[in-house]
Amino acid sequence: MRTRRAALAATAATASLALTLTACGQNSSGGSKEDKGAAKGGTIGIAMPTKSSERWISDGKNVVKDLEAKGYKTKLVYGEDNPDTQVSQIENLITQGVKGLIIAAIDNKSLNNVLQQAADANIPVISYDRLILGTKNVDYYASFDNTKVGELQANYIVDKLGLKNGKGPFNVELFAGSNDDNNTKYFFNGAMSVLKPYMDSKKLVVKSGQTALNQVTTLRWDGATAQRRMDDVLTSAYKSAKVDAVLSPYDGISIGVLSSLKSDGYGSGSKPLPVITGQDAELASVKSIIAGQQTQTVYKDLRKLAEVAATMIDDVLNKKTPQVNDTKTYDNGTKVVPAYLLQPVSVDKSNYEDVLVKGGYYTDAQLK
Repeated sequence: MRTRRAALAATAATASLALTLTACGQNSSGGSKEDKGAAKGGTIGIAMPTKSSERWISDGKNVVKDLEAKGYKTKLVYGEDNPDTQVSQIENLITQGVKGLIIAAIDNKSLNNVLQQAADANIPVISYDRLILGTKNVDYYASFDNTKVGELQANYIVDKLGLKNGKGPFNVELFAGSNDDNNTKYFFNGAMSVLKPYMDSKKLVVKSGQTALNQVTTLRWDGATAQRRMDDVLTSAYKSAKVDAVLSPYDGISIGVLSSLKSDGYGSGSKPLPVITGQDAELASVKSIIAGQQTQTVYKDLRKLAEVAATMIDDVLNKKTPQVNDTKTYDNGTKVVPAYLLQPVSVDKSNYEDVLVKGGYYTDAQLK
């Protein structure tokens, strides 16, 4: 496991971080047209994964807003969960002459060739929330403390079931994100660092027997895929037992899991809904939490993430070294990508008002 990083306190990058960015290079006189004019008024390309998830729509809007506030033009594209489409979109952005790229990858290993094209064109790249793997041509990474996300989800299950007080055994089922998203392993490993001791002591039992990461991933984080898997688990392992908790890494997956459980009679009579975690505080899931169905979500303030990414690309284009607070964790297989990590927050029915409404993320009217 990686060491715990600093929380919100950002530290300026040290001299050891001085690396050659793929930003506009200097000529022998110490400057270039890019140095003086590329930044303000230039166009930044933003490649997001899909419009099928509420969070990515919010991310796109937030990044556009922050970049335009800094004086940039923007081109925002969505790959609709098709890696080939995203590669083609990024190629088009490069051809159109964007000055920088902010990319939330669909497939973290499919971008090597197109990012070499970006490097050849002196276009810096910020990896947005999902680390791009296998290439040196990614300059910085903006995300959240992804291991902490999993820890928050797992600790919520532990607390709700009273495991620290010796209660149990309870039945739990595990879900993970997409196997082509680098964050998936961080979420899952963070959660398992908390849950495994209880699994080893038999206080938590995974009746399906599916405990390895490659057994519990959910391609493209798809809720319908999660629903089908939950259906299979209930049919094969819970004919005479009930599910007490479900580790779900994302709200969209949680909705699929809930649909399966309700179809099996949970939420009525003698089969109460289990503890169900989530992530991203999507509107439908927050409403579900208020209604007593989904139990918890992990809130990640996407406004702050967009601000970090926009500031990073602005700094690079203006020959400044962006602030980072993690220089060891995110090895993409070719280099350790310096990162700025924000802190996630656990949200349930008891604190959504304070965190989400008073924090200005949602209004009371939106949650009705």
